[in-house]
Amino acid sequence: MSGTSLDGVSAALVRISGSAPDVALVAFHQEPYNAGERGQIIDAIARGGPRDLAVLQRLATARTAPKQLSFVASHGQTIWHEPGRATLQLGDPAVLAERLGVRVVSDFRSRDVAAGGQGAPLVPIADVMLFGDPERGRLLLNLGGMANVTWVPRRGVVEGALAFDTGPGVAVIDAVTRRLDPDAPYDRDGERARRGRPAAKALEALLADRFFSQAPPKSTGRETFGIAYADRLLEQVRAAGGSDNDAVATATALTVEAIARALERWTPAPPDAELVISGGGARNPALVEMLAARVRPRPVVSFDQRFFDGDAKEAVAFAFLGWLTVNARPGNLAAATGARGPRILGHVTPA
Repeated sequence: MSGTSLDGVSAALVRISGSAPDVALVAFHQEPYNAGERGQIIDAIARGGPRDLAVLQRLATARTAPKQLSFVASHGQTIWHEPGRATLQLGDPAVLAERLGVRVVSDFRSRDVAAGGQGAPLVPIADVMLFGDPERGRLLLNLGGMANVTWVPRRGVVEGALAFDTGPGVAVIDAVTRRLDPDAPYDRDGERARRGRPAAKALEALLADRFFSQAPPKSTGRETFGIAYADRLLEQVRAAGGSDNDAVATATALTVEAIARALERWTPAPPDAELVISGGGARNPALVEMLAARVRPRPVVSFDQRFFDGDAKEAVAFAFLGWLTVNARPGNLAAATGARGPRILGHVTPA
């Protein structure tokens, strides 16, 4: 899969066994986008269409022949996402089925949208079934291009689980950074944010966006928190006399504040329930430190500490979603997406 963070294409080889089930990450590889490829995708998203965009199929080998695979779960690259109305992911499952000789599960979001749902977030079913604490409640936060959080009362317990997008994860931070330095893909190690100070008035004005006060279920994307939003942030910070680094610090504080307010307002999590973070933003120490300080005394831990490489989490989650589909089990969490009920997701392209 390739998420809204636009880091690159992630491929996970996953062993799923039993009916519970037990999920193990066998191998993981991430092929980063170069600046040109990332620019093409951002341009396609801004236009709302796939013109001029070439999607290259990258297969990571882990000494595993295609004939050993049960199936491939292909999320593809989201190019357009209007919650509750339409969603489009690029990637042709027929090509994968033909070249690998195995069935392919794809187009995971459309059925949920057709059932009145947001089509996102979809990872929460994996959060509930695989990554919750077996004894107590846990919050799982994905800091991708967008940030989404899942509240899991206890592992495997769907009732009472809640998930939604809180707003931008690293998308606005990255967009502001690239505006200031086109050669910089992101604020490496949060260095710019550390050298700047958030512009308080600009931050509050940005947090006035109606998305933040909207009750779950809700999801969002770069259509809302993309280049135009980043440009507005940069303009407001400069108008207040702030520096370029202040703009990056403000973008970082925006992500932190949106998450913290969402946890306080919309989740039933007690203050001692741990927050387990993953995604590209979890590699930004300035962002993580600001978040930990803002939600204190709630403990903040990395996904890596509890499970495996957090960069592989979403790829593993979609492998699990594919497993649910081929076993005729629902893959959406209706409380998270707002769909009319549980639905079996995706299309299956035969081998």
